[in-house]
Amino acid sequence: MKKDKIRTAIKAQKALLNEEEKKSAAKAAFEHLEKTAAFMMAEHIMMYHSLADELFTHDFLDKWHTLKHFYLPRVNGVNLDILPYDKSRMHLGSFHIEEPDGADTVPSETLELIVVPGVAFDRKGNRVGRGKGFYDRLLAETKAITIGIGYDFQVVDEIDTDDFDVPVDYVITERHIYRAPARKKR
Repeated sequence: MKKDKIRTAIKAQKALLNEEEKKSAAKAAFEHLEKTAAFMMAEHIMMYHSLADELFTHDFLDKWHTLKHFYLPRVNGVNLDILPYDKSRMHLGSFHIEEPDGADTVPSETLELIVVPGVAFDRKGNRVGRGKGFYDRLLAETKAITIGIGYDFQVVDEIDTDDFDVPVDYVITERHIYRAPARKKR
């Protein structure tokens, strides 16, 4: 399925969710994440600071930030800088996303796990993002385990991919955990 059609269909489904459904789905999906070996074993984890239409990550960050080293992305031109998460050092950045302040960026090699947002995923780990390619560039250079996370309806049968698209290793929803076919890491 074409990415633009997927973006339109998923946006319409997200608009139908009420606050209780959003909270319940986020709680269930992040409980699945917590039980994965990848999460349990990782010390250095890149998360994302959720937008209103994404699974809410703020409670998860609050719950685990003293036990894990969390990092968040910050847009820098066409790439993402990776900075330590500190709730007191956040600002509204590019695309109205809360981003970390500071100059203490870390290389992607530091990361053991990256939790990736997406508009949609398929069971092969392919994803549709918001169309800027930030995560594809990051995922192309990492050896970290990558987990896409979203609502169950964000998993579609098939996504048309481009050469620059980089799939994730797992997709987690409130109801399922999908393991994608193994991909070659750089």
